[in-house]
Amino acid sequence: MPRLLGVDIPNDKAAVVSLTYLYGVGPKTARDLCHKAGVDPARKARELADDELGRLAALLERDYVVEGPLRRQVQQSITRLRDVKCYRGIRHRVGLPVRGQRTRTNARTRKGPKKTVAGKKGVKDLK
Repeated sequence: MPRLLGVDIPNDKAAVVSLTYLYGVGPKTARDLCHKAGVDPARKARELADDELGRLAALLERDYVVEGPLRRQVQQSITRLRDVKCYRGIRHRVGLPVRGQRTRTNARTRKGPKKTVAGKKGVKDLK
């Protein structure tokens, strides 16, 4: 398995698809990288020579923020929002959706599994 920036990229997939396994590299960026480095995007990752991998790694380090530095940058942005106590920072802290989604229904990904409240009575039960 070839390694780029400390990440094993899959052998059996095309180079352009294998590059998307890096955090911060999507399909468009992967195509651009292959074009700039002079690598055939359709070739399998195992067929890439060491000099081609070196060119890809050099391009990634020079022109793009990927993997560790990108994760750190995202985390620092979230921490800054929490520190200034803006609306988005508060939503991050409480674990609720940040981008304006509804929470009455759905939002289970952010809120976690349902916490059922036992013994809740309706208006008719009070009589």
